[in-house]
Amino acid sequence: MFFFRYDRRIFQNFDWTLFALVMSICAIGVVNIYSTGFSLGENASPLYLKQMQWVFFGLFFMMVAFLIDYRYINRAAYGLYAFSIASLIAVALFGHTANGAQRWISFGVFLFQPSELMKISIIIALARYFDDHKSHEPYRLRELLVPFGMVMLPCALILKQPDLGTALMIVIVSASIVLFIGMNWKSVAIAVASIFVMLPLAWHFLKDYQKNRLLTFLSPENDPLGTGYHIIQSMIAIGSGGFLGKGFLKGSQTQLKFLPEQQTDFVFSVFAEEWGFLGGLALMVGFTFLIIWGLKIALHSKDLLGTIIAFGITALIAWQVLINMGMVLGVLPVVGIPLPFISYGGSAVVSLMAAIGLLMNVSVRRFILQR
Repeated sequence: MFFFRYDRRIFQNFDWTLFALVMSICAIGVVNIYSTGFSLGENASPLYLKQMQWVFFGLFFMMVAFLIDYRYINRAAYGLYAFSIASLIAVALFGHTANGAQRWISFGVFLFQPSELMKISIIIALARYFDDHKSHEPYRLRELLVPFGMVMLPCALILKQPDLGTALMIVIVSASIVLFIGMNWKSVAIAVASIFVMLPLAWHFLKDYQKNRLLTFLSPENDPLGTGYHIIQSMIAIGSGGFLGKGFLKGSQTQLKFLPEQQTDFVFSVFAEEWGFLGGLALMVGFTFLIIWGLKIALHSKDLLGTIIAFGITALIAWQVLINMGMVLGVLPVVGIPLPFISYGGSAVVSLMAAIGLLMNVSVRRFILQR
């Protein structure tokens, strides 16, 4: 049986709204990265050109994920999960190291970050598991031991890199999926209590710089030139933008390079400084519309599999937006979560574009599948 069979209804019901939303946000991201003026070296291409390349590369994977019926992709769910685990193990054994972190596999002309692929793989794998183990009653803890293991294995490998932000994101998205499909409230209470009991132990395993980030979040002014520098400069940039912003390419914190990591984790600070409160609010509205649209797709899916996949992808985008913006505004600790489609990063952009293709896949096939 072919993975893709032509059906004109697929193209007649193409989700142009979702496509336009994502491409508009990607365009904003490219322009914003252009504003930072960053490149990887004197003879290297500017990062905005590289980001454009990643977006176009991501479009290819978006169309692949869109055209292949997600029920066929579901059959390969555990294989994709196993490949992602193998890639994370490869990173631990001979991964590329940068800025004290070993998170990438080098293929010469580009670096691949398997943890970004795992964000998508775990959603598809959990969708497969819960579709195979349907229950008319809320799940209890003992029925979730296998999903728990599926989530904890990649998290352990990712924490070793170390990458606390991505590990937390996988846990949060997975927990969101479990709560969405239904979990016994007694089991929820036990799980929450267990988390609080485990926090002191988890603190022991954090790296020193991770502990400092969490402590600095409470009072960044105690170390303004050290661990508090990032968040202080971020809040200065956002505050100096005012209501209408300083204008394109006119942000002093950005152009004078006071703002660190301005093309990745703190990219929203760049945007808010140049476009102000009004521009930042418009971007938030765009993301909110994207999240609501994704939830609508999940709720209108014709089967449980499609519902879980669509909800998981939407939850991934929603949590990344929430945590990144909370991080740069100083209301959440700095944990290294990029802003979807806006922050620079090849693996992140390509994997998210593929995820959007999968979301469009679920969207269009609700007009084809029968319950």
